[in-house]
Amino acid sequence: MPHSIPEAPSEWVARFAPLIPAGGRVLDLACGHGRHARHLRELGYRVVAIDRDQEALRSLEGIDGIESRLIDIESEPWPFRPQSFDGIVVTNYLHRPLFGHLFAALREGGVLIYETFATGNEQFGRPSNPEFLLRRSELLERVMPELEVVAFEQGIVSRPKPAVVERICAIAAGAPWGSLDRR
Repeated sequence: MPHSIPEAPSEWVARFAPLIPAGGRVLDLACGHGRHARHLRELGYRVVAIDRDQEALRSLEGIDGIESRLIDIESEPWPFRPQSFDGIVVTNYLHRPLFGHLFAALREGGVLIYETFATGNEQFGRPSNPEFLLRRSELLERVMPELEVVAFEQGIVSRPKPAVVERICAIAAGAPWGSLDRR
């Protein structure tokens, strides 16, 4: 795929992004070429997009409302203060030591949207290393004690390609319950 034509956003991200408080600041963690950063920006959010791939980040240079930052979050200290974001989006990426940082980085009412590969994905190809695959219900077990779960799914998906995934949308304490339409 050419770098100038980013992929469409994940259906999971597109479905739950409107729950992020309007006009909020959103972290796109391990953003790659920025398909979610672009989508979030189009929805009116201020986006901080981080990745360790400088070439991938170049595709985000000069886009108003997106701050791209070259950071290797697996080897460098966590760069954000607590309660820095109204939303955090993570897709196709897993580094378990970051979960505590992600929870702490959400503001009250902030939304975590997370989708990545799970055990069983080896039948479809990469990733196949257990270090990069969630165990059954692992995402739910990690998130439930910290945030209010809005939706959780796990299993085989066919789009954009066959894979085994887990995905969750959860909100930090202080969410205005009663209506999921927060815009």
